[in-house]
Amino acid sequence: MNKLVKDTIKLGFGLMRLPRLESGEINVEETKKMVDDFFAAGGRYFDTAFVYGGSEEATRKALVERYPRDSYYLATKLNASSFACKNEEEAKAELSISLERLGTDYIDFYLLHALDKNNKSLYEKYGLWEYVKKLKEEGKIKHFGFSFHDQPEVLDEILTEHPEAEFVQLQINYADWDDSTVNSRRCYEVAEKHGKPVVVMEPVKGGTLADPPLVVKNILKQAAPEMSPASWAVRFAASLPGVMIVLSGMSNEAQMQDNLSYMKDFKAFSDNERMVVENAMAALKNIDSIPCTACHYCTPGCPMQIRIPEIFACMNRYKIYNELDKARNDYSWRPGGPRASECIKCGQCEGACPQHLKIMDLLEEVVATLE
Repeated sequence: MNKLVKDTIKLGFGLMRLPRLESGEINVEETKKMVDDFFAAGGRYFDTAFVYGGSEEATRKALVERYPRDSYYLATKLNASSFACKNEEEAKAELSISLERLGTDYIDFYLLHALDKNNKSLYEKYGLWEYVKKLKEEGKIKHFGFSFHDQPEVLDEILTEHPEAEFVQLQINYADWDDSTVNSRRCYEVAEKHGKPVVVMEPVKGGTLADPPLVVKNILKQAAPEMSPASWAVRFAASLPGVMIVLSGMSNEAQMQDNLSYMKDFKAFSDNERMVVENAMAALKNIDSIPCTACHYCTPGCPMQIRIPEIFACMNRYKIYNELDKARNDYSWRPGGPRASECIKCGQCEGACPQHLKIMDLLEEVVATLE
């Protein structure tokens, strides 16, 4: 099943959360060092997207201009949502823009981006499935698939209607494995049923599982003091049969080195390790928190420019660690910009959220708790 990639470790370099300078621009020099270390460890799969601000340009400078084009796999994405394009013409123009930004004449893995029940009809209306098939025939892309954020029934419907999809990218991590909103396990099982290789995104749930609640951290540390919490999360996903690549959105050299330390010579979970994670999953279920992955899809279209993920991170400090004073202090400065109380309830954020969070209600909770 997993013959689309070869001669690479199972870890993919997710380029959505690259290191940034104080100015907010991507730190290309640090990214170059991370790319070099990734290559040295046998990493060859790089994942970016049209809507990852500045990522494609940084990828050109850190990767494409510095390594032979046939020495790595490059993945990017076409997003048909209203915040990315306004019509079919603009949607189909995204590839040309991505190729120019990346400085290449072809893409190895091209994805229809973030499909769900609300937008999949838009990809049909714009003829984007036929479009990617044509791109493959023309040699502009090597393989096509899609990333997905919805219920397993919707995934089954898409794969039934489009068996030509060569792979699927799914959010899989142990926190979401049996979550009723994300349904990682059931979505994975649908992909397995259809015989589709899986690229895993959000294995560490936006960094949440790199620094999990203390009760979870203690379970993992007791089992293996030398292993980082992130290593448990990434290896959980990588141990699943049918998983082709596990993406990690690394933001600094330390994260890169940690990931490479256990993925360079990857070993699948033992039965005992799987039991440890099952205990961690049980502990997580007893903790109430906001399952935001900080993807920032909600922020570009916010008319009030509210930094929603940063606000939710402050709220989770209270929810997870019960540190109300510290959460309020964080909220007083860390998010920057407008406060949660300035939300005008336009709803655009909820339409863009791949986690399908009730963002407006959650912002009201933030106002009541932290303001």
